[in-house]
Amino acid sequence: MSAEQLAELSDLFVVAAVLLYVVAMVGFAIELAFGRSRPGRAATARRVEIKQPVAVGAAAGGDTVAVSDEVSAGPADASPEEPAVAGETPPGAPERAGQDDRTMRVAVRTGTVALGLAWLGMIANLTAIATRGLAVERWPWGNMYEFVVAICFAAVAAFLGTQIRTNVRFLGAFVMLAAALGLGLAVKVFYTAAGPVVPALDSYWIAIHVSAAIISSGLLTLAGVSGVLYLVRGDGMSRLPSRAELEKVAHRAIVFAFPLWTFAVIAGALWADRAWGRYWGWDPKEVWSFITWVAYAAYLHAKVTAGWRGRAATIVQLVAFGCLLFNLIGVNIFIDGLHSYADVD
Repeated sequence: MSAEQLAELSDLFVVAAVLLYVVAMVGFAIELAFGRSRPGRAATARRVEIKQPVAVGAAAGGDTVAVSDEVSAGPADASPEEPAVAGETPPGAPERAGQDDRTMRVAVRTGTVALGLAWLGMIANLTAIATRGLAVERWPWGNMYEFVVAICFAAVAAFLGTQIRTNVRFLGAFVMLAAALGLGLAVKVFYTAAGPVVPALDSYWIAIHVSAAIISSGLLTLAGVSGVLYLVRGDGMSRLPSRAELEKVAHRAIVFAFPLWTFAVIAGALWADRAWGRYWGWDPKEVWSFITWVAYAAYLHAKVTAGWRGRAATIVQLVAFGCLLFNLIGVNIFIDGLHSYADVD
């Protein structure tokens, strides 16, 4: 096939990836909407210590008696009009329970299909990257369009790779949404015709520095999605997992991504020395890469030394994720510098 045909094929695979991600997103959303609800911290049974008067024959001294919330609360289906009677099944309860079970089974099957579509979408995304590389005969992330397409692939690959070891299908709808929007933005705003790159990018360092940045950005995107869901989730019943689970997913992704991002910053400095004769020149991209590194280092430091947990740690993580997004996209578009390769008119 000619270079033009490979480039067109790459564009078609990007469109196919968008469609597959969108359909997978709908499937994951159905599973999330109709799957089993999970209790939050406020919805779980708590044991409350109360002081009770000492009855005749009881131990003296005002014993502390633990009373469960479920004991003090009435039956769940009781209503003011028709109080529930002990041992009596409310009318229609078996039918409702059967319908709920069937709905949940259908939702789970839909989620399984969505997972398969996500894998197909990732394969289409990877094929788009590969055919683009064959068309231009270089590493296919030499401009903003190619870079965003690669990051979308990395984010979905991070999600599916995590899914192999841990059930994180609850993140599927949101990761697919981010990937679909990213590819749509790449096609509509950042699209650049296949062709050669500027001389500064014509180096083997693009395979080292940019690849590390892409992989770490995909993992950090997974952490960012988990962090947003942490803040959105309430304390009551929810389709989302507990905040502790969401925080664990985000933390693990960052632990894997941070060394890669560190390596990307160091490799970028080495590449800068070869390209421009200096390791560091306070270029906007260099500055924001370092700011992003400091923000994630602050998050990990707060977790390990200060023992930060929950909302405070999540806010720090999301601030770092905001720095990452601005570094990856905002700097290339809004700030002129040596790294301004967005090719956006």
